[in-house]
Amino acid sequence: MEQPHDPVAAEAGAGAVAAGEAYIIRPLDLADLSKGFCELLAQLSPSPPLSEEAFRARFAELAALGADHLVLVAEEAATGRLAAAGAMLVERKFIRRCGLVGHLEDVVVDAAARGRGLGERLVRRLVEHARGRGCYKVILNCTTELKGFYAKCGFEEKNVQMGLYF
Repeated sequence: MEQPHDPVAAEAGAGAVAAGEAYIIRPLDLADLSKGFCELLAQLSPSPPLSEEAFRARFAELAALGADHLVLVAEEAATGRLAAAGAMLVERKFIRRCGLVGHLEDVVVDAAARGRGLGERLVRRLVEHARGRGCYKVILNCTTELKGFYAKCGFEEKNVQMGLYF
């Protein structure tokens, strides 16, 4: 099963490795389970590994959403291992004349790859995807420690986050 076409990634030549490019930012692929995708996500939030069957089933569900759910990964060109990941979910609203809102989720950069601008590149690509889909805003939740990073990416603090966990 293929990931839905991502016009932002296509415009930017996703998957193509420029001379000297250390990381390739591209849509998530089924092969990424064996490239450390679950281990990468576990650096964001404790999560037990997924079976291949569970990964394939969720991948298929998300792929069925088309461009309303995009997961990008950054693959280290030299090793093929994943160094970063993030997702953009597009919510369809009634307000704002049936507007669209982008939700930036699950952004993580491998501890060994931090400080190289990789997270910022990934976030900018995801935001451009939301802009290209017609979203009137992109929102996210983050820890206090990450506010500076997201401010550097153009976000500003708004409102208060509340949560109810099960």
